[in-house]
Amino acid sequence: MIIRAALGAALALGLVAAPLVGEAQPASKVYRVGYLSPAANVFEPFRQALRELGYVEGQNLVMEVRLAAGRLDQLPALAADLVRARVDVIAAVSPLAIQAAKEATTVQPGTSVTE
Repeated sequence: MIIRAALGAALALGLVAAPLVGEAQPASKVYRVGYLSPAANVFEPFRQALRELGYVEGQNLVMEVRLAAGRLDQLPALAADLVRARVDVIAAVSPLAIQAAKEATTVQPGTSVTE
């Protein structure tokens, strides 16, 4: 009888403590995504697509958005700003934005800054 009561108490304590163990686990990686565009017309669909893939701003995603607002001459400076912000990846959405991002860094896709 005492063994059964002790077992019941241990099980109850385990069920109460289980959620606390889950909360103590370290948070998942937060990804920093740079977004470079000459205009803002495709940013919201990009953000929505990331959400659908499970990347949520404020949880596991930080967005660094740089929009040239039609001033294409600003793209190189905006790309350099994203590199200084040490984003994990730059999503460039036009040929000119892609060229600006490529010229702003020597790190190639698939490599890291430390390699």
